[in-house]
Amino acid sequence: MSAPQIKIPATYMRGGTSKGVFFKLDDLPKAAQVPGPARDNLLLRVIGSPDPYGKHTDGMGGATSSTSKTVILSQSSKADHDVDYLFGQVAIDKPFIDWSGNCGNLTAAVGSFAISNGLVAAERMPQNGICTVRIWQANINKTIFAHVPITNGEVQETGDFELDGVTFPAAEVQIEFLDPAADEGEGGGAMFPTGNLVDELDVPGIGTFKATLINAGIPTIFVNAADIGYSGTELQDAINSDTAALARFETIRAYGAVKMGLISDISEAAARAHTPKIAFVAPPASYVSSSGKQVNAGDIDLLVRALSMGKLHHAMMGTAAVAIGTAAAIPGTLVNLAAGGTAREAVRFGHPSGTLRVGAAATQVNGQWTVTKAIMSRSARVLMEGWVRVPGDCF
Repeated sequence: MSAPQIKIPATYMRGGTSKGVFFKLDDLPKAAQVPGPARDNLLLRVIGSPDPYGKHTDGMGGATSSTSKTVILSQSSKADHDVDYLFGQVAIDKPFIDWSGNCGNLTAAVGSFAISNGLVAAERMPQNGICTVRIWQANINKTIFAHVPITNGEVQETGDFELDGVTFPAAEVQIEFLDPAADEGEGGGAMFPTGNLVDELDVPGIGTFKATLINAGIPTIFVNAADIGYSGTELQDAINSDTAALARFETIRAYGAVKMGLISDISEAAARAHTPKIAFVAPPASYVSSSGKQVNAGDIDLLVRALSMGKLHHAMMGTAAVAIGTAAAIPGTLVNLAAGGTAREAVRFGHPSGTLRVGAAATQVNGQWTVTKAIMSRSARVLMEGWVRVPGDCF
């Protein structure tokens, strides 16, 4: 006889241009409260992976990198923090969860969930105003502040803040990534793991490209769009319908990961699909976004397109936006050069769904670049709450 289904308290949330299934750590079955195969197998089943049909019909996932996400939250174990945030990027067609990085978009939802689920002390909650939720990002050992609006003692989710890539307006949540490039724990912990603002990245069988390799927000490989045959105005179909192009991007990503010191051999890249990201940049140009909205060259500083989990992202990953803002603030990087080559503390870039502004404060000390914080605005909303159900023997 097959095991009956069990139910687990969960909340389905949108954060920025992503959505995922949120859990409190102590609501998970005991075997899944610690890292390991039981936790991974449970979350894979929740999302509906691996799915050879690529649809997530039998799970909560949305069959894209932006919607195949899981979050585990708990009372923070760190002093001066409210909540510990652990993020799992779930592969769609493989039995694999990547725990190597953060999701910056879902960070906006972490603050809201923490407040609504009693993870923020009552004395830190205003009746009306802004509650600053102090988040410990456990994947990358970082502090993030989510500035969440409060009305009558509850999270204010509705509002008129519009975010390109999200259909409806909502309340604005400002996200502050503190010291996003320090102590990454990999690639020497340096913002620029090779010591260079621009490297020559040799990819056998494809070519040699100028690349900016940066650890900020999330390890990211930036290349020039023109060097790989693109304009920077591409939308998803132009890349995602081209299997040869996707294979080239993955090969470039693998060799970049080796050069960054994240892996020792390109064969290891498949087991590290979430990081590093690969993105291509270009000077400003006008284009029509995926929603049909006109984006004018005069309204942006540069163009950026980024891939996530092997596909071109429909908008921009929040952590990659931190990398973009940080690199833009440092004269000489490919991102900065695409934006005109001048010193700047904020940049507005064009992505497939529209535009996004991100700020970063970067300084040079003893010849080494550091960034103290990066800031962007997102929004978040509870879509559904209650329980998810999975077969009791799936983990």
